[in-house]
Amino acid sequence: MNFKCTIISIVSILMSIFGSTIAADLTLRYDKPAQDWEKEALPIGNGRIGAMLFGGLEADRIQFNEISLWTGNEDVMGAYQAFGNLYIHLSGHDGNVTDYLRELDLSRGEARVIYKTGGVTYKRVYFASHPAQVLVIHLDADKHGSYTGEIELADMHEAPTVVKDNHMTSTGAFTLRMAGRRRRDRSSGAEQARSQASEITMFYESQVIVLNDGGSINANGDKIAFEKCNSLTIFLGAGTTYIADYKKKFMGDHPQEKLTAQMKSAADKSLKQLSDEHLEDYLSLFDRVDLNLGESSAERRNLTTDKRIEVYTAEGNDPGLEEMLFQYGRYLLMSCSRDTLPANLQGLWNQTNRPPWNADYHTNINIQMNYWPAEPANLSECHLRLFDMIMALRPAYRKATAAQFPPPEGKSIRGWTVRTESNPFGNMSYVWNMGGSAWYAQHFWEHYAFTLDKEFLKNTAYPMMKEICEFWEDHLKKMPDGRLVVPNGWSPEHGPRDVDGVTYDQMIVWDLFNNTIEAADILDIDREYRGKLATMRDKLVAPKIGKWGQLQEWMDDIDDPNDQHRHTSHLWGVYPGKQISTTDTPDLAKAAAVSLAARGETGDSRRCWTWPWRCALWARLGRPEDAYRMVRGLFSYNLLPNMLANHPPMQMDGNFGVTAAICEMLLQSQTEEIELLPALPSAWPNGSVKGLCARGGFEIDIRWENGKLAGAVVRSRGGRNCKIRYKDKVIDANLDKGQSISLDAELKIIR
Repeated sequence: MNFKCTIISIVSILMSIFGSTIAADLTLRYDKPAQDWEKEALPIGNGRIGAMLFGGLEADRIQFNEISLWTGNEDVMGAYQAFGNLYIHLSGHDGNVTDYLRELDLSRGEARVIYKTGGVTYKRVYFASHPAQVLVIHLDADKHGSYTGEIELADMHEAPTVVKDNHMTSTGAFTLRMAGRRRRDRSSGAEQARSQASEITMFYESQVIVLNDGGSINANGDKIAFEKCNSLTIFLGAGTTYIADYKKKFMGDHPQEKLTAQMKSAADKSLKQLSDEHLEDYLSLFDRVDLNLGESSAERRNLTTDKRIEVYTAEGNDPGLEEMLFQYGRYLLMSCSRDTLPANLQGLWNQTNRPPWNADYHTNINIQMNYWPAEPANLSECHLRLFDMIMALRPAYRKATAAQFPPPEGKSIRGWTVRTESNPFGNMSYVWNMGGSAWYAQHFWEHYAFTLDKEFLKNTAYPMMKEICEFWEDHLKKMPDGRLVVPNGWSPEHGPRDVDGVTYDQMIVWDLFNNTIEAADILDIDREYRGKLATMRDKLVAPKIGKWGQLQEWMDDIDDPNDQHRHTSHLWGVYPGKQISTTDTPDLAKAAAVSLAARGETGDSRRCWTWPWRCALWARLGRPEDAYRMVRGLFSYNLLPNMLANHPPMQMDGNFGVTAAICEMLLQSQTEEIELLPALPSAWPNGSVKGLCARGGFEIDIRWENGKLAGAVVRSRGGRNCKIRYKDKVIDANLDKGQSISLDAELKIIR
């Protein structure tokens, strides 16, 4: 194949076809089809169903997933599964091709392919509709009768495809064996016989409907053939039996009835109606935040994205590309966290039935990092899927915790915690991450802190937070001097295990107690228990500064200044916690900076999730150039041509984490103040951001010029007073609910 084109000519053609509304710096562009799933294919998703798009010519592959397709159960970890592939075979499209363009337009939430062959211009549009709950693919051409070929649906578990007229269906099932359990006689302690094992079945199904304009379509064995069509519209849907209900063993009705209704509803609408509904829904989330980090040169903008990344790695100086990376993280979170389950290690995109780490829910940073951008980047609704899963799995977590940490004679276990690896049925494996449930609790609190949703705090967050506090009330260890430590801890994934007073554990439990105390005050409940928590919080062994000026990772001063481990778990209290700050605890913040600098940026530290975490840490420590260097590091070492972060292998937390970290560079609110531009690097001298969120129910717009604040707008969702800081100046602002104020460069209220 001969791809004769330049990106400039491609963009010109595209603009003439789709209009001038395309934002150049929010569109990933490539001049050839994808060959590699991980590095080159482009992701779309509606929160539940997703696909990786290849944009092939003679055969276009759409590899699709549904986020709840798992093997395993409460007894067995299993793994997240690939669902299937949809192939569009196009006769005669493997010859001389010119002006090829494959792109993902973040500003519209759709992918497109355009190319010329045989004197015909061919166009494809792909989008994942959340309102319709299907993937939509539209093929068009500027010459009637240009489409002839076949459509094939291939299940990844070899379930057969049944074709009738223009409709394809593939149905399969996993039989999940539930192990029998030994029962213990509470009076004698003797084990009784193992209960009988049981089996449950997860059914899954995918469907395809093909509509044609002109020409003909017909069933051809297990494929759909089309001949001399002017255009084609293809609908792809998928579903499983999974429901987030422990009492029903997470299995609901067969997906066929619901899926069939979704497919029919979508096929009954016009393409324009589907597209308009998708765009309205998509932009209602995506358009909340607008970021401008400066203007990139026309030369950079006219490069394909893979080449643009290569040049950036060598030379930097492409703020438009950095802006696109920020918005890509928001796009990906929207695409994989709106229905059924939260984003897993790979979001929802997976092409194998044996994915790395099972594409599970890792509790020692990965799933948490997935959701770091949800609140500050104005995607709070996406956060809800994490809470839904945790609440659904609590009974399984309680059972596993009680088995691992049996209570003293005559007492019942209170609360729960988690192990490092987890599936959506409540099964867990690998080491116990003792602070994991308390880290989960922080997310519940943060959702309230940003949204001021008091019903959520009262009915969901506070009961869960209190339950985890009760676990720690029962499990903290008292030292001879009366101080409290977390026993038998670990600083993930580093150093000795089963040691007391690990800084990571201490910080997380401090954060749990502190947030629960504040929640009790807001709700005006549990006054006695609130006082008990305050006493325990204040007795926790606090962070300490070691012999070489570092923040100690353990109670004992044993940190190695030459240790360059990838994890920085002992800095949790800087970010995502709030125990350490440059304003309230400057000595500890200085020690944290010493520890962070010592960890270095070579070898083991070059993981896709380490750069964003360290970026956020440097931002919290008021070190903008160090924070920016972390953004550059992610691009240079871990970003694939399709802009997905590579652990290796591909892992989604790097993309989500860098979006959150850039938020921290521009706006912080973890203390009692809202700080504007706390870590603005010299690489972004002029720019603006609209729609970032701050704790206390505030939404913020900021403009800056020549590296300094030019103005800001503060909007209040909840009617709270706040302190606003820029550098050394702090003002008090009193806002009613729905009120906004404008500030000038000196923080003077001008409107």
